Amino acid sequence: TTIKNLVEGNFKLHDAFLAELLQVSPTVRNYYKVAEITGMQIRMVKEYKAAFQRFRAGNKFSSGELDYIARVYAKLLGQSLRNLDELLIAITDKKLRASDDERLKAIDQLHARMEEKLVFLRAFNSNVSVLAGQRAKAAHEANTLIHIQGLD
Repeated sequence: TTIKNLVEGNFKLHDAFLAELLQVSPTVRNYYKVAEITGMQIRMVKEYKAAFQRFRAGNKFSSGELDYIARVYAKLLGQSLRNLDELLIAITDKKLRASDDERLKAIDQLHARMEEKLVFLRAFNSNVSVLAGQRAKAAHEANTLIHIQGLD
């Protein structure tokens, strides 16, 4: 009887411990990087939409080039949405069996990945903007030469 009671008590202790791992503490739920991750997602969407609208309106890119730019944005957005899904799992009760420390490490990794995506987006937009500017300058120079030579 004593051994049975000890074993059952041990199982209850393990069960309580495992059940606790399914709960998300306020420390994890209120971790500042959670808000930063969602903020980065919002900035990414706003920045890519504004840039893509600018690239389309500028008439400096072919439809194939615009399709390529759209595919880059779609892939980046898809990856960032998967990061948000992982974040939701990390901060939602009964979705993940992990300690607070493990959850915080997962959030830190998601934060770093989201920062990388935002940095990539900004670099990509900058490079495409530079290319558009170069094309505009080249077109202006060509038109100036045509005008100077009286070929217009």
